Amino acid sequence: MNRVTLCIVVLFILALALSLPGWLSKEEVKIDSQTEDAWVPNYQASNMRSTLYNKLGQINHQVFAKKMENFDLLGFTLFKQPEYLLFAQSLHPWRVDAQEGTLYEDQRIQFETNVEITSLDEEGYIKVIRTHFVEVNLADKTMYSDQAVEIIGPNYVIKSNGFTASLETQRYELLDHVKTVYQPSMQR
Repeated sequence: MNRVTLCIVVLFILALALSLPGWLSKEEVKIDSQTEDAWVPNYQASNMRSTLYNKLGQINHQVFAKKMENFDLLGFTLFKQPEYLLFAQSLHPWRVDAQEGTLYEDQRIQFETNVEITSLDEEGYIKVIRTHFVEVNLADKTMYSDQAVEIIGPNYVIKSNGFTASLETQRYELLDHVKTVYQPSMQR
Protein backbone atom coordinates (compact mmCIF):
# COMPACT_ATOMS: atom_id res chain seq x y z
CA MET A 1 0.00 0.00 0.00
CA ASN A 2 1.39 3.37 -0.88
CA ARG A 3 1.26 6.46 1.30
CA VAL A 4 -1.64 8.13 -0.52
CA THR A 5 -3.89 5.10 -0.10
CA LEU A 6 -2.86 4.78 3.55
CA CYS A 7 -3.67 8.48 4.21
CA ILE A 8 -7.07 8.15 2.57
CA VAL A 9 -7.92 5.05 4.64
CA VAL A 10 -6.76 6.75 7.88
CA LEU A 11 -8.83 9.91 7.10
CA PHE A 12 -11.89 7.75 6.34
CA ILE A 13 -11.52 5.81 9.62
CA LEU A 14 -11.01 9.07 11.54
CA ALA A 15 -14.14 10.65 10.00
CA LEU A 16 -16.13 7.49 10.74
CA ALA A 17 -14.88 7.40 14.34
CA LEU A 18 -15.84 11.06 14.90
CA SER A 19 -19.36 10.70 13.48
CA LEU A 20 -20.16 7.26 14.94
CA PRO A 21 -21.18 8.51 18.43
CA GLY A 22 -23.69 10.89 16.85
CA TRP A 23 -25.28 8.03 14.91
CA LEU A 24 -25.46 5.73 17.90
CA SER A 25 -26.91 8.20 20.40
CA LYS A 26 -30.69 8.36 20.60
CA GLU A 27 -32.24 11.68 19.83
CA GLU A 28 -34.87 12.86 22.22
CA VAL A 29 -38.07 13.59 20.40
CA LYS A 30 -39.25 16.99 21.47
CA ILE A 31 -42.98 17.48 21.31
CA ASP A 32 -43.91 20.97 20.31
CA SER A 33 -46.45 21.98 22.92
CA GLN A 34 -48.03 24.45 20.49
CA THR A 35 -48.70 21.65 17.98
CA GLU A 36 -50.14 19.51 20.74
CA ASP A 37 -52.24 22.41 22.01
CA ALA A 38 -53.57 23.06 18.50
CA TRP A 39 -55.63 19.85 18.70
CA VAL A 40 -57.26 20.94 21.94
CA PRO A 41 -60.35 23.05 21.23
CA ASN A 42 -60.26 26.65 22.47
CA TYR A 43 -63.91 26.35 23.38
CA GLN A 44 -66.79 23.95 22.96
CA ALA A 45 -70.54 24.30 22.93
CA SER A 46 -73.43 21.85 23.08
CA ASN A 47 -76.80 22.58 21.48
CA MET A 48 -75.29 25.73 20.01
CA ARG A 49 -77.36 28.47 18.36
CA SER A 50 -75.80 31.51 16.71
CA THR A 51 -77.00 34.29 14.41
CA LEU A 52 -74.71 36.46 12.27
CA TYR A 53 -75.90 39.79 10.84
CA ASN A 54 -74.55 41.70 7.84
CA LYS A 55 -73.53 45.38 7.83
CA LEU A 56 -77.11 46.46 7.17
CA GLY A 57 -78.38 44.63 10.25
CA GLN A 58 -80.07 41.86 8.26
CA ILE A 59 -79.61 38.21 9.16
CA ASN A 60 -76.78 36.73 7.10
CA HIS A 61 -76.93 33.19 8.47
CA GLN A 62 -77.95 31.21 11.52
CA VAL A 63 -76.36 28.03 12.79
CA PHE A 64 -77.65 25.38 15.15
CA ALA A 65 -75.47 22.39 16.10
CA LYS A 66 -75.53 19.51 18.58
CA LYS A 67 -71.84 20.14 19.28
CA MET A 68 -69.31 22.78 18.23
CA GLU A 69 -65.55 22.84 18.77
CA ASN A 70 -63.38 25.84 17.83
CA PHE A 71 -59.68 25.25 17.03
CA ASP A 72 -58.25 28.77 16.88
CA LEU A 73 -54.62 27.76 16.18
CA LEU A 74 -55.69 25.54 13.29
CA GLY A 75 -58.15 28.08 11.90
CA PHE A 76 -61.38 26.10 11.79
CA THR A 77 -64.50 25.20 13.74
CA LEU A 78 -66.09 21.73 13.74
CA PHE A 79 -69.83 21.14 13.98
CA LYS A 80 -71.68 17.91 14.72
CA GLN A 81 -75.15 17.71 13.19
CA PRO A 82 -75.18 21.32 11.97
CA GLU A 83 -78.27 23.05 10.62
CA TYR A 84 -77.38 26.22 8.75
CA LEU A 85 -79.92 28.78 7.57
CA LEU A 86 -78.46 30.83 4.71
CA PHE A 87 -80.15 34.10 3.85
CA ALA A 88 -79.56 35.50 0.37
CA GLN A 89 -80.91 38.74 -1.09
CA SER A 90 -84.13 36.90 -1.80
CA LEU A 91 -86.59 36.70 1.08
CA HIS A 92 -86.47 32.91 1.29
CA PRO A 93 -83.56 31.25 3.06
CA TRP A 94 -81.98 27.85 2.42
CA ARG A 95 -81.51 25.28 5.19
CA VAL A 96 -78.46 22.99 5.08
CA ASP A 97 -78.48 19.89 7.30
CA ALA A 98 -75.59 17.43 7.61
CA GLN A 99 -73.87 15.08 10.01
CA GLU A 100 -70.64 17.14 10.08
CA GLY A 101 -69.54 20.63 9.15
CA THR A 102 -66.25 22.52 9.14
CA LEU A 103 -66.13 26.33 9.09
CA TYR A 104 -62.84 27.88 7.94
CA GLU A 105 -61.54 31.39 8.62
CA ASP A 106 -62.04 32.41 4.97
CA GLN A 107 -65.85 32.08 5.37
CA ARG A 108 -66.11 28.66 3.71
CA ILE A 109 -68.07 25.90 5.34
CA GLN A 110 -67.88 22.29 4.21
CA PHE A 111 -70.78 19.98 4.99
CA GLU A 112 -70.23 16.24 4.90
CA THR A 113 -72.28 13.06 5.25
CA ASN A 114 -76.00 13.03 4.47
CA VAL A 115 -76.13 16.64 3.32
CA GLU A 116 -79.61 17.97 2.55
CA ILE A 117 -80.11 21.50 1.26
CA THR A 118 -83.74 22.60 1.45
CA SER A 119 -85.25 25.70 -0.09
CA LEU A 120 -87.66 27.38 2.30
CA ASP A 121 -89.36 29.05 -0.69
CA GLU A 122 -92.71 27.31 -1.17
CA GLU A 123 -92.84 28.31 -4.84
CA GLY A 124 -89.18 27.77 -5.77
CA TYR A 125 -88.29 25.51 -8.68
CA ILE A 126 -85.77 23.59 -6.57
CA LYS A 127 -87.06 22.06 -3.35
CA VAL A 128 -84.22 19.82 -2.08
CA ILE A 129 -80.60 19.05 -3.01
CA ARG A 130 -79.04 15.90 -1.56
CA THR A 131 -75.36 14.95 -1.62
CA HIS A 132 -72.54 13.62 0.57
CA PHE A 133 -70.44 16.79 0.38
CA VAL A 134 -71.01 20.47 -0.35
CA GLU A 135 -68.89 23.54 0.20
CA VAL A 136 -70.68 26.83 0.83
CA ASN A 137 -68.94 30.17 0.51
CA LEU A 138 -70.71 32.37 3.05
CA ALA A 139 -69.22 35.59 1.66
CA ASP A 140 -70.56 35.30 -1.89
CA LYS A 141 -73.39 32.81 -1.19
CA THR A 142 -72.22 30.11 -3.60
CA MET A 143 -72.28 26.32 -3.29
CA TYR A 144 -70.05 23.68 -4.86
CA SER A 145 -69.95 19.89 -4.81
CA ASP A 146 -67.97 17.35 -6.82
CA GLN A 147 -69.92 14.41 -5.40
CA ALA A 148 -73.09 12.67 -6.61
CA VAL A 149 -76.02 15.10 -6.31
CA GLU A 150 -79.78 14.65 -6.43
CA ILE A 151 -81.81 17.79 -7.15
CA ILE A 152 -85.54 17.51 -6.50
CA GLY A 153 -88.11 19.94 -7.86
CA PRO A 154 -91.91 19.96 -7.96
CA ASN A 155 -92.13 17.61 -10.98
CA TYR A 156 -88.62 16.33 -11.57
CA VAL A 157 -85.53 14.67 -10.14
CA ILE A 158 -82.08 15.46 -11.56
CA LYS A 159 -79.01 13.33 -10.82
CA SER A 160 -75.55 14.70 -11.44
CA ASN A 161 -71.95 14.24 -10.41
CA GLY A 162 -71.33 17.66 -8.93
CA PHE A 163 -72.87 21.11 -9.25
CA THR A 164 -72.26 24.78 -8.60
CA ALA A 165 -74.92 27.22 -7.47
CA SER A 166 -75.38 30.85 -6.58
CA LEU A 167 -77.99 31.49 -3.92
CA GLU A 168 -78.09 35.19 -4.84
CA THR A 169 -78.83 34.72 -8.56
CA GLN A 170 -80.59 31.33 -8.24
CA ARG A 171 -78.30 30.01 -11.01
CA TYR A 172 -77.36 26.32 -10.94
CA GLU A 173 -74.86 24.45 -13.09
CA LEU A 174 -74.49 20.67 -13.27
CA LEU A 175 -70.89 19.52 -13.61
CA ASP A 176 -71.63 16.05 -15.01
CA HIS A 177 -75.33 15.46 -15.70
CA VAL A 178 -76.35 11.82 -15.24
CA LYS A 179 -80.13 11.57 -15.46
CA THR A 180 -83.33 13.62 -15.30
CA VAL A 181 -86.78 12.21 -14.60
CA TYR A 182 -89.70 14.51 -15.35
CA GLN A 183 -93.21 13.68 -14.13
CA PRO A 184 -95.77 16.37 -14.88
CA SER A 185 -98.41 16.72 -12.23
CA MET A 186 -101.90 15.58 -13.13
CA GLN A 187 -104.53 18.28 -13.06
CA ARG A 188 -108.12 17.36 -12.24
